[in-house]
Amino acid sequence: MNLSFRQLQAFREVMRTGSISEAARTLGRTQPAVSSLISNLEQELGIELFERQRGKLIRKPEAQFFLGEAEAILDRLARSTRTMREIGSLQQGRLNVAFMPASSQVLVPQLISEFVQDKSDVKVSLMMRGSNVIEEWVASQQYDVGLAETPAPNTALFTHDFLLNCICALRSDDPLARKEIIEAKDLSGKPLATLPEMHPNCVSTRMAFEDQRAEFNQRFELRNFLPALKLVEDGLCYCICDPMTADGYLNTAREHSSLVFRPFAPKVVLAISILLPSQRPASALADAFAAKLIAAVTEIEKKQWGDFYGGPQ
Repeated sequence: MNLSFRQLQAFREVMRTGSISEAARTLGRTQPAVSSLISNLEQELGIELFERQRGKLIRKPEAQFFLGEAEAILDRLARSTRTMREIGSLQQGRLNVAFMPASSQVLVPQLISEFVQDKSDVKVSLMMRGSNVIEEWVASQQYDVGLAETPAPNTALFTHDFLLNCICALRSDDPLARKEIIEAKDLSGKPLATLPEMHPNCVSTRMAFEDQRAEFNQRFELRNFLPALKLVEDGLCYCICDPMTADGYLNTAREHSSLVFRPFAPKVVLAISILLPSQRPASALADAFAAKLIAAVTEIEKKQWGDFYGGPQ
């Protein structure tokens, strides 16, 4: 059976108007065209829907029954068309985003808030996880967009890669806060809060200290930098953190911040990526949000931290 939209539409109009000619006028088609659509419909169904008596159509009981079926199909098609148009215009759909802790304080929640502000029918799943889990979720197409530390090459992923220069977090009343750049030798022997010992960021930080023959004193080991900033606030340590965490902290603390952030040398880099599944095309919704996320991370990557960010102005 090969029923068409035009056949069903013509049938409904004939049932509504009781006339081929009236149905043709309503549909903007010729009378022979509508008559042909009705005849073809009857052939497809294998049953007569109308009796032809002296040029008039008389509805048969089967036609009345089929009207309900036809209207249900046409209504479903109309709803589906509206839904797809809304999806295409980013007004409907579901967006699944997985993100690393460094972006959880402000960046991703703020971008999602801005993105869905005028999209009341868009559903969003936000999940904060470690980078290896995010990589797995996006590669397996469970999540549409991921923000994580740059993974090893993976054919199941498209990546947009960034290199973020890490910066030094310290109290605004610390004498070192007067310096425009904090060097590893300035922190020689001073307590530090770092990521786990074998994490690439911690390894790079240790190498920066070795480069200047400074003593690397890891006092606190944490899974991410967010709690480290509280320890710095309390004067317990310094922290060489990523600028995404610092940006989120400053946006939250605003004028109440007791910390400042300075460029750090030798350079310590955190490689992060925006991840998209490569095994299926991204939805228009996922593409649009990914573009917004890429723009935001690009701004953070470009930001110069030599202008005494944070602390009393």
